[in-house]
Amino acid sequence: MSSERRLVSFDWVMKQLLRNKADFVIFEGFLSELLHDDIKIKNLLESESNRESKNDKTNRVDILVENSREELIIVEVQRETEYDYLQRILFGASKLLLEYMEKGMPYSRIRKVISISLVYFDLGQGEDYAYQGRTEFIGLNKKDILKLNSGQQELYKTEQIADIYPEYYILKINQFDDIARNTIDEWIYFFKNEIIKDEFTARGLKEAKEKLDIMKLSEEERREYEYYLENLHYQASMFESSYKVGEMRGKKEGIEVGAKNKAIEMAKKLKEKGIDIAVIVETSGLPAAEIARL
Repeated sequence: MSSERRLVSFDWVMKQLLRNKADFVIFEGFLSELLHDDIKIKNLLESESNRESKNDKTNRVDILVENSREELIIVEVQRETEYDYLQRILFGASKLLLEYMEKGMPYSRIRKVISISLVYFDLGQGEDYAYQGRTEFIGLNKKDILKLNSGQQELYKTEQIADIYPEYYILKINQFDDIARNTIDEWIYFFKNEIIKDEFTARGLKEAKEKLDIMKLSEEERREYEYYLENLHYQASMFESSYKVGEMRGKKEGIEVGAKNKAIEMAKKLKEKGIDIAVIVETSGLPAAEIARL
């Protein structure tokens, strides 16, 4: 039997299983590979989606953790197209800044927020499948990057201004070409294909392969997973159906607008030639009041 067995999707794991510290090693592995850091999860915090029932029908899943440096890391999976998604992740990071501010707290204690999005739709235009967004201040004239002075470096425990501002990562899963060039690519391969190859060495994947084996789920967990997959198919069908209906409605409206414009042009020409209004009404199909305004 092949060892490259299909595994449970990672978004379901986020939604259902990553609720105890024994499973943190999986999530820590992914975060460590992406952020090129040794990430240790201190706490699992309440996020928007885990306030809801674990059986809610949604294609958006997020998880919020606090690492050992008290930074806030939110990881979100979005499966369906959302055109204002970039603004929404900006809002999410800003909301976290406010939620974790205490009354009278100095600005120097504002938490670092890291927003990580796993998107399964084509967000924006770009040739890559993994993007990082950081805030830098660049000189308008000399093009130098503004840095922290020595006092600020001591205060913030970092040298770069970008390190104190929210940071964004967008992984466009469906744009990945299935070639694992490095360890974070191994994770993205898993996100896309739900398979972990034997030769993969990225942190956390060994534990994920053991934990996420569908064959090792309990009967209750398997039922919940099947229910979750059914919801994904349902939501995808609803999105496709609404898109088709909108497309058909748009074509119909376009035809109607075109016909109306032709009628108006005809009425204008007939009116310019001095044709009687009653004749124009009968010929163009436009009401007399509208023809009078032309």
